[in-house]
Amino acid sequence: MLTEKELEEKLKREGFSGIFVHRDYPNAYYPDHTHSCITAHIVLEGDIAVTSEGKTTTFEPGQRFDVPAGVVHSAKIGADGCRYMIGEK
Repeated sequence: MLTEKELEEKLKREGFSGIFVHRDYPNAYYPDHTHSCITAHIVLEGDIAVTSEGKTTTFEPGQRFDVPAGVVHSAKIGADGCRYMIGEK
């Protein structure tokens, strides 16, 4: 897996900005919501299960998922919490 600095640089090269690292507590839940821009999420520690369009996928360290602007989705953080990098464009 790339270092956090390398991941941040990669997101910047792809046109993402407002890049930051966020940590969620164990079992946190985000009900259905949308974002006004594309968001990229790269899991650094723990896991997160994202549900969109009736499908749930769990992402673990080193995995990335992007959420298009306006797409309804929800997220459930794993039992150990989750730390992830987020970028927006």
